[in-house]
Amino acid sequence: MSGQDFDQRTENFLTWFKSLPGATFSDSIQIQDLRGRGAGRGIVAVKDIEPDTTLFTIPRLGIINAETSNLSKELPSIFSQGDDGVDIDEESENSSLDSWSSLILIMIYEHLRGPASPWQPYLSVLPTEFETPMFWSERELDELQASATRSKIGKASAEEMFRTQLLPIIRGNPGVFLLSPTLTDEDLVNMAHRMGSTIMAYAFDLENDDDKEDDASDGWVEDRDGKSMMGMVPMADILNADAEFNAHVNHEEETLTVTALRPIKAGEEILNYYGPHPNSELLRRYGYVTSKHTRYDVVEIPWEIVENALAQHLGLSKDALNKVRAKLDDDEFEDVFVLERESGEPSSDGTFSTPAVLIGMPEDLQRQLKSFLKVVSKLEPNSVPDKRKRDEIHHAILAQTIQTLQARYPTGITEDELLLRADGLPPRRRSAIVVRLGEKRLLDEARNMLSSSSDMDITPDDAGPSKRTKTSV
Repeated sequence: MSGQDFDQRTENFLTWFKSLPGATFSDSIQIQDLRGRGAGRGIVAVKDIEPDTTLFTIPRLGIINAETSNLSKELPSIFSQGDDGVDIDEESENSSLDSWSSLILIMIYEHLRGPASPWQPYLSVLPTEFETPMFWSERELDELQASATRSKIGKASAEEMFRTQLLPIIRGNPGVFLLSPTLTDEDLVNMAHRMGSTIMAYAFDLENDDDKEDDASDGWVEDRDGKSMMGMVPMADILNADAEFNAHVNHEEETLTVTALRPIKAGEEILNYYGPHPNSELLRRYGYVTSKHTRYDVVEIPWEIVENALAQHLGLSKDALNKVRAKLDDDEFEDVFVLERESGEPSSDGTFSTPAVLIGMPEDLQRQLKSFLKVVSKLEPNSVPDKRKRDEIHHAILAQTIQTLQARYPTGITEDELLLRADGLPPRRRSAIVVRLGEKRLLDEARNMLSSSSDMDITPDDAGPSKRTKTSV
């Protein structure tokens, strides 16, 4: 898209936004073209801004969702109004649609309406190309190396949903969707991929009334659970985001207002907060990575690797391992564990006062390994003669597990750091290297932590599980 066309669409969108009843847009900020740094559009301060300044206000009626789009009226058999918002009609044959697939259907409907859609100026500034791994080639995906990100892309399952659930609705209602006879099923599936990726990157989730009674903080939440109503929020989604941020979206009954959290100098970009995501998840959802999100980087540890290390260390056969596992409660048995740092929460001004620190191996992994070794000591007493020996084995298995995970990455930390310094690195390859490098550094921290003390503490029996929690600011 040419710069002139890009700027014209931005101007048309801003004019449309300001015309919405109840909308405001401060003269201290400006939508700018940030494509030169791979950020698309963004909002930048053009004057110094004081804390608590309202930057812009979005009326809820300007949001695209199942309450505001006419599609719910055009197809009442699919959408039904309820006191908790809009739910899928339980008696409909399409009742399996969740809020994500419903919003994809709505976005396709509004897109195909063209100028007849009340959101046409907004739709025209939404991206048509994406940097999320769903759109990468196999060669580009290979750059992620051993990262678990590749297994979470979900393109095949998404496409299956598009073909089995959305296509029949669209094809069955050509007049409602203003279908052109030239549109093929592949065209519609590609459109669904585009809308799904747009929603993944930009949509908000709306809590129902019961949730609001339990949590009176915000009316909108980050997590995609497929149950609460989702919506596309014009202007709020123009904001880019980082782990440290300077603005916050406040949720009120009739409007959403964006306010400054701290002083913002002219020329600074206004940044929102998407949550404590590792770069791998930031890339999967939004198609970009940042240096500040490395504090949240994680590595998934498959139990299979731990079990293999245990079998190798103790000389246990597969049958012996199966006997041990049969003695454990399957409901409490985990297949994957998450290695992560203690990252803390952002302060009220959107900044961090302390670094993220790895303080130990995953507690749930240590508990499971400890339980496993207890059973081994009963079935194979010569393998684990006493508690002291069991603790030594516990430590050795964790160390071997980390070494095995490190060996799965074809390149090392130094090589990746050199690659990132190279000029002309394709954006997707750069993002993949940042993701895998962050994981390698975390594994290196774990290896150093384990090697620094062979007498590391074993998780006590009454320790609670380690969980990553969503931070709300």
